[in-house]
Amino acid sequence: MFDFFKKSGKLLGMNARNLKYIRPYNRKRGMELADNKLLCKRTLLKGNLPVPALIAKIRSIEELDAFDWTTLPTSFALKPNRGFGGEGILVVYARKKDRDDAWVKADGSLITVQDIKNHIRNILDGSFSLANIPDIAFFEERLKLLKLFKPYSYKGIPDIRIIVFNRVPVMAMLRLPTRASDGKANLQQGAVGLGIDLSTGTTTTAILGKGHLIEYAPGTRLVLSGIKIPYWQQILRMSVEAQEMSGLGFLGADVAIDRDRGPVILELNARPGLSIQLANLSGLKERLDRVSGLKIKTLERGIRVGMNLFGGEIEEEIEELSGKRVIGTIEKVKLIGKDGKQAEIEAKIDTGADSSSIDFDLAKELGFESVVHEYLRLSQEFDLKNLSSGERVKILEAIPDVASTAKVQSSHGTSYRVAIRIELEIDGQRIPAKVSLIDRSHLEYSAIIGRRHLRQFLIDVNKNFSSK
Repeated sequence: MFDFFKKSGKLLGMNARNLKYIRPYNRKRGMELADNKLLCKRTLLKGNLPVPALIAKIRSIEELDAFDWTTLPTSFALKPNRGFGGEGILVVYARKKDRDDAWVKADGSLITVQDIKNHIRNILDGSFSLANIPDIAFFEERLKLLKLFKPYSYKGIPDIRIIVFNRVPVMAMLRLPTRASDGKANLQQGAVGLGIDLSTGTTTTAILGKGHLIEYAPGTRLVLSGIKIPYWQQILRMSVEAQEMSGLGFLGADVAIDRDRGPVILELNARPGLSIQLANLSGLKERLDRVSGLKIKTLERGIRVGMNLFGGEIEEEIEELSGKRVIGTIEKVKLIGKDGKQAEIEAKIDTGADSSSIDFDLAKELGFESVVHEYLRLSQEFDLKNLSSGERVKILEAIPDVASTAKVQSSHGTSYRVAIRIELEIDGQRIPAKVSLIDRSHLEYSAIIGRRHLRQFLIDVNKNFSSK
């Protein structure tokens, strides 16, 4: 699919990016600001935009030799001033207990003062800078991980890349650190990139590294689509404000969300990479052409244009390229039971649940009255008889039309649910399903559809069946 997408002519290539957007729109002063992180930090601060706090900087071997290591906090990030592509960044998470000269890195390994000195010497020599020119090393605060991202992120802090052109945000991507990327939000090193719907700030499709399409966070069963990014309009506003301050006509603004401070701008990129197109399954070329030449008089207008042009309307393209339908968190679902009996209901789409379940009354409507009656009768008897787990399962699975049983632990103790086989019809697609029976009469929806039966769909948390 990606080869087809790359050959479709919709992607912006590196040469076209340089010739059509970087050279005409990114002047020397703006390029210098983006390439100089300390200058960029000062400029953004002067414009009242939040950035990670500067702890200290080292400009020479003499300053390195004289540096007081006791002034460093327990955690920090060490960066080259003119680094690019995430190279040369070192993050430490805690000071080693009982040692003043050692810290702990993301992988649990130790790094000593001597190790840090050697790393800083490489920075000063220009090992990580553009054109290998001598550089400056600086320490800044390590941001705190937002609770929302904790299950999806390995060690490091996710960031959000916003491409801005002509005061309009045109494309966005959430980058999640992984074990393979050593806790860094860098796709070239193996991080995950998630496309973002610009209208809602909700993740859509995801790639691993340089373009492998994935559904789940690596090593988990956590669905990556449908993550709602907080502070979304604030993040868009900050990105467009940063473009105005920098003087760059075409840029990538990298924003992180700190647990305590909210959104902060990490850096600006005058030559943003193009993997963001793969994460969004959408080409930049067409989007940039649509906003080129528009008269955007105010920052607010630019944000509205970006949200209206590139939010929601990309759904059909995503469905076409991914081969998956986009559905909402509440969907109209048809259930087909015994002897063709049917029921059409509003069901909750729940990617946090592994399996699906329906209410007792709904099961009766589908022709499973005898299953519900016998299950309830036997469940009451289990409270009176001291049966083993194996005996309970054996008795329940002997009920005609029961497909399986499941042991459930709750605050009320251990219980056993029975499951039946039906068909689900969601957005025109029929799915054979084994669903468990439970009393949902006190809940808003008589059925929940779990991720086991959602593999051919992408979930948009801001969409429901009535909005189609």
